[in-house]
Amino acid sequence: MKTVDFVTTLFDGAANPAKVTVAFNMARNAQKKGLATMIVLMVQGVELGLPGATEGIDVGQPFEPVKDMLAAFLADGGRIGICKSCMIYAGFTEDQIDPACEVITAPDIIDLLTTAKGSLQIT
Repeated sequence: MKTVDFVTTLFDGAANPAKVTVAFNMARNAQKKGLATMIVLMVQGVELGLPGATEGIDVGQPFEPVKDMLAAFLADGGRIGICKSCMIYAGFTEDQIDPACEVITAPDIIDLLTTAKGSLQIT
């Protein structure tokens, strides 16, 4: 697994748009500072790895809609990791996950967090 400089873990999905927005905003800002960044989606957050799942998540100013932040994040080399165990627990399969996302294991997540320069856990 290729490590990154900054990891944001997100445990919530679309039912908590404020937390989703803050997670993507912080990851995007880490990326703007030149940090290789990954957002790791865990627990209910794995639903955001489905195609189109960020559509309609918009808490308003001063934040951009999540779908726009996601598009810019990916275009600038950001990575989205999906916790495999959480994905299975939530009833999803790898075939359902957006191909822009990486399905990763618990050991991968530990490696990412312990080698990153910084992290933010949003639970």
